[in-house]
Amino acid sequence: MDNNNCFICKKHDGLMCIPGGVVYENDLVYVGHIAPNEGKAYLGYLMIDLKRHAPGLAEMTTDEAKAFGETIQKVSQALKRSEGAEHIYAFVSGDAVPHLHMHLVPRYPGTPIEYWGPNAVQEWSVAPYGGPEEIEKLCKRVKGYLQQ
Repeated sequence: MDNNNCFICKKHDGLMCIPGGVVYENDLVYVGHIAPNEGKAYLGYLMIDLKRHAPGLAEMTTDEAKAFGETIQKVSQALKRSEGAEHIYAFVSGDAVPHLHMHLVPRYPGTPIEYWGPNAVQEWSVAPYGGPEEIEKLCKRVKGYLQQ
């Protein structure tokens, strides 16, 4: 996949509108909420993208790795403090979109143990889902925490 056809590059270039907009960014990384699927999304499910089009962890520069790691920590802390998450799942797959991005999926208090895990947590019948308006509000709270 070249940069012209890359979903993540298009998002960074402003060619796609994602509810909540940019939660955090610097010269090397970008953070935003996942886009709703069928009008709703698991609230707090954020993506940290490397701004440079690179396929995976091994292709990061040292500066990119430092920025990526610091961003994981800051954003995870923000989800815990601003949204009350009790745990943050983090993973990189890269199979579908070969542009480095990390999934951050919060687990909220009260989630039964059988729904623990980055995918299972979203299957709980009372998991927090919301549309663009709820995503915008959540992103605003997380941004506010990150700006402190």
